[in-house]
Amino acid sequence: MPRKNSDSLGQGTREPSASSGITRRSFLKGTGIGAASLAAVRLQLPAVVAEVQEPPVPAVGPDPVPVTLQVNGQTYTVRVEPRITLADALREHLDLTGTKVICDRGMCGGCTVLLDGEPVLACMLLAIAAQGKAIRTVEGLAQSDTQLDPLQDAFITYDALQCGYCTPGMLMSCRALLDRNPKPSLADIKAAVSGNICRCGTYPHVFAAVLAASGQDPRLAQQG
Repeated sequence: MPRKNSDSLGQGTREPSASSGITRRSFLKGTGIGAASLAAVRLQLPAVVAEVQEPPVPAVGPDPVPVTLQVNGQTYTVRVEPRITLADALREHLDLTGTKVICDRGMCGGCTVLLDGEPVLACMLLAIAAQGKAIRTVEGLAQSDTQLDPLQDAFITYDALQCGYCTPGMLMSCRALLDRNPKPSLADIKAAVSGNICRCGTYPHVFAAVLAASGQDPRLAQQG
């Protein structure tokens, strides 16, 4: 029986045409050269980056070093180890014990203070890193020895505290909110205190106090 030509069935294997200029060997060879070039560039990259980096900051410690803090409009200089947090510096070295350390893990919000107007967790920030910033604690809210901040008055009026341990952090978070948004919505207030844990469950009273302090109807707190 005559043998069929495999080429006529389209099943034959044909070598690439020499006219194309590309063979499997030349393709693999070119790919290998490209990969090697890329690897060489990557190996040189750290050296290039190092040339444009700023000089490293001199290390300090572990012994105590002078740290200057701007707290509630006053300047204090204390000697603390670089590992000391802002919360511990405030409480143990400046005797500003209104800032509460509850979890000491950045989870409860009890240590909230304002740093350049923004709420931060003092237990998660090194004191040495707070230099040059305006720090405001709960002791700095009252306008004078005889006049509380309107937010503090509202907390008292609307019974926005029970044991009171979370209250300093709650006040600072709410004060930061009112400073940037004088007429916050209920949703805004809830978002502002979402990082402040109150085991006593006074959140509805906190919402009402903030609404009242912003000149709004405190009964809006009952809507959510």
